[in-house]
Amino acid sequence: MTSAYIRQSLPSTADLPCSDATPADNEDQNLLPNLLLMLLTHLWAERMDWFLGVDMAVYHTTGLNLRVPVVPDAFLSLGVERKKGDKYRRSYAVWEEQEIVPILAIEMVSHKPGGEYNKKMDIYSNLGVLYYVVYNPEFWNRDQHQPFEVYKLEAGTYRLQIGEPFWMPEAAIGMGRYQAEVGGLTREILTWYDQRGNRHLSAEEKARFQAEKERQERSRLEAFIRSQGFDPDNLPNP
Repeated sequence: MTSAYIRQSLPSTADLPCSDATPADNEDQNLLPNLLLMLLTHLWAERMDWFLGVDMAVYHTTGLNLRVPVVPDAFLSLGVERKKGDKYRRSYAVWEEQEIVPILAIEMVSHKPGGEYNKKMDIYSNLGVLYYVVYNPEFWNRDQHQPFEVYKLEAGTYRLQIGEPFWMPEAAIGMGRYQAEVGGLTREILTWYDQRGNRHLSAEEKARFQAEKERQERSRLEAFIRSQGFDPDNLPNP
């Protein structure tokens, strides 16, 4: 059987479920991946060679049944189209993406363990996902792991990496935790960092910082004008 025939016989994502229909059992599984997506959409707005999926089925041929996907809480693929033609993806099938597997998969541990440290780790390593992040802020003691762990695939085996935020040179981006204000509440989130360990700011944060910078500059100018004996609100006409 030729590889061309095998490719033709593979199912289309149009005919495959977009997820595994397993409901999230905590709000972080929905909120945090979408915060990562929104920020990356801002950071890489000019790039058309990436895709970040949230709670989306990833179909592959490295398991026992290619119709049974793995569904990360989030995954990042590079070298693929942001939007496939004029359509948005319902799911991600490696055979429809030039055999490009995600470079990063993220799993968030919930109340009921989901095999994040064994079963899913095996699936991602067999698939060839280079980086695997496990976020476990609540149950890390129970599971005897750290709240934030990054694994890198080395010679077919995931090796726990050291450092946070952790820089992923192959993806040209870093990841770590941050205490952020989201919807009026302070909470820990996952977010993106640059190579120097600086947190990437959202568009809203950049706008606020710029406004604050302009306010401070205006205050300094007004203070200087007052020091010269003038009222900045009533300057004489030139």
